[in-house]
Amino acid sequence: MTTVVWFKRDLRTRDHGPLVAAAALGEPVLPLFVVEPGYWQLPDTSERHWGFIDDSLRDLKRQLRKLRSDLIVRGGSVTEILTQLHKSVGVKRVFCHQETGGQWTFERDRSVVAWCDSHDIEFREWQQFGVVRRLRDRDRWDDEWSRVMKAGIHDAPAQLPPLPAGMHASSAWHPPQPACNDACPDRQAGGSTRGENLLTSFLERRCVGYQYNISSPVTAVRACSRLSPHIAYGTVSLREIYQQARAAGQHRNTLPRKQRSLTSFRSRLHWHCHFIQKLEDEPELEFRAMHRELENLKNSPNDTERLQRWQEGQTGWPLVDACMRALHHTGWINFRMRAMLMAVASYQLWLHWREPALHLARQFTDFEPGIHYPQAQMQSGLTGINALRIYNPVLQSQKLDPDGEFVRRWLPELAGVPAEMIHTPWLMTPAQKQRFGGNTYISPVCDHEQAARTARRAIGEFRKQHVSRAETERVLKRHGSRKGPVQKRPTLPSDRGKPDQLSLFD
Repeated sequence: MTTVVWFKRDLRTRDHGPLVAAAALGEPVLPLFVVEPGYWQLPDTSERHWGFIDDSLRDLKRQLRKLRSDLIVRGGSVTEILTQLHKSVGVKRVFCHQETGGQWTFERDRSVVAWCDSHDIEFREWQQFGVVRRLRDRDRWDDEWSRVMKAGIHDAPAQLPPLPAGMHASSAWHPPQPACNDACPDRQAGGSTRGENLLTSFLERRCVGYQYNISSPVTAVRACSRLSPHIAYGTVSLREIYQQARAAGQHRNTLPRKQRSLTSFRSRLHWHCHFIQKLEDEPELEFRAMHRELENLKNSPNDTERLQRWQEGQTGWPLVDACMRALHHTGWINFRMRAMLMAVASYQLWLHWREPALHLARQFTDFEPGIHYPQAQMQSGLTGINALRIYNPVLQSQKLDPDGEFVRRWLPELAGVPAEMIHTPWLMTPAQKQRFGGNTYISPVCDHEQAARTARRAIGEFRKQHVSRAETERVLKRHGSRKGPVQKRPTLPSDRGKPDQLSLFD
């Protein structure tokens, strides 16, 4: 009889509890990945996601072959594939990691559990990192996170038992047809090998000055670890990243500056799980405002022209447009700029959060539902426990890209505009545009300062009329960050940490 190790967002062999447990049984092991057509028709999936997964599957296949096994890739629903395998090789167990995804994957997992129950097949899940299933007390979450992240690392098995007799793996598989077929010329490549190399280069050299350089899109490309897609798809274990970063930061020969940088980096690993825990505890956050009374803040349909201009990097605000075009081309932008993109869509453009969130999900190669949806809501002012963070796109541009280096790279229309004018090209005179260029760059969609004031006033008035302390307390109790028992909180809203520091892991 066969043990199926079902790979999902854990495309690696090292620190893989289900794989280690299956190998220890001494019976045939079938490593399985299922390409699920239904999943790839969801509105938050895209071709760039599959490209990273495809790279990672090929690397995983090479790793498994070194263990004298192979990766079986099949297309269809998971229960259909398990039914086929049960008929051909006899499935005795299904081992896998827990996954905190969207509603679709949640229902998929429930159907797999029901299938196993109906066929008298053992089903076991392993906790992959510091997200706790069926968490009863958020007050003690930090303790559980620390326990899991400091636990021992599972080495990859020396070798795996053979595949079931008659089972042959193919080196090719049919790719899905994502709802969003988009080109991403400079997408990060996937696979554990690349992820481990990134971790090594970050810990050895690139991490120094991390906390100072991650905000600017100019410096963040190198200063950030760039491990985010590898964490999202599990090509490298988050626990191993944490432990290696901790060891590097505590080594007696490590300079204080590097120690501080790695401390900052580890704090973002903590925030990674903190945000995913929100979706784990309340799956409805994929679709509904965290603070339920804020659900009706925006009831009218989105302005389609504004949404399209934002999506295409044509708002007329240089830094916003440069970020969106860079994101489309590379699949990545640093967290500070992600927050600004979402905030501009929600406040200055007054768009309902859901469509912008879906667009960004499709653009991010490192899309992680548990981080993405709570963060999209936080940057849209829908949590009720965070102060509004309304970004001024001009001030952000002047502060984070003072020389216009990033803007010029992604907005060729402004390539000849000097630094003192590039952040507000709409203020250039006709003579200046004739001299420096910029005639072809679009005018701003609106006055961003006036739009920000209008948004702040509208949200303030809505909160006064429709937001209750009881609902705010409910959100804080369920999702707020804290250590130890809940203390009396006389002031609302609050959630420790500045909003732009609550990191989409970058």
